[in-house]
Amino acid sequence: MIELAFSILASDFAHLADEVSTAERGGGTIVHVDVMDGHFVPNITFGPPVVKALRPITKLPLDCHLMIENPDAYIPEFAAAGADMISVHQEVCRHLHRTLQLIADHNVKPAVVINPATPVDTLIEVLPMVHHVLVMSVNPGFGGQKFLPLALEKIAYLAELREEMGLNFRIEVDGGVAHDTVASVVEAGADMLVAGSAIFAPTVDGRRDPAQTEKNAVEFLKLAHAAAEK
Repeated sequence: MIELAFSILASDFAHLADEVSTAERGGGTIVHVDVMDGHFVPNITFGPPVVKALRPITKLPLDCHLMIENPDAYIPEFAAAGADMISVHQEVCRHLHRTLQLIADHNVKPAVVINPATPVDTLIEVLPMVHHVLVMSVNPGFGGQKFLPLALEKIAYLAELREEMGLNFRIEVDGGVAHDTVASVVEAGADMLVAGSAIFAPTVDGRRDPAQTEKNAVEFLKLAHAAAEK
């Protein structure tokens, strides 16, 4: 099943509830929350209070991508705030298995993330315990970056491992996934697609066009589903 995980990093924060509703009407089924701490990545974004504010305004699952150092210290807070999925970076987790188990112990679906320079093989031992693997197709820290094609090999390799190991983890991709790249990402094996600037319409004179955002999401998913049917 192909799903659109729309990234609120590209949304209008002053009208977040409306933005989430618009993306959902366009077919979005997951709210992707990019959490950045200014240390692991060169930007600062959301914390548990934003997740807590999101929880009552949507029934969609909240997918919290922790681009932070020492995620173990914050997992309980994000879980309590209403996160449905929490993904942590292989690069910052000294004891990755323990961190993923901590997420699961808080009744949240655990996931692991790898940056463009991190090999898939570093994850083999934890694949049986994750809900999904998030492949970064840009270097994390900012939205609106250009897709790195090297991610396609990682997606395909993960799809092969999933079949060989008899597992059912999902493959999520984040970074530069847009109307011109989504087909290749799906054909490689991804089934959770993170998109932000490709979905949320540009703001003109301080105003967003909800109809355009909804249209962007619908067209994006059409391209994804067409690629999945090949």
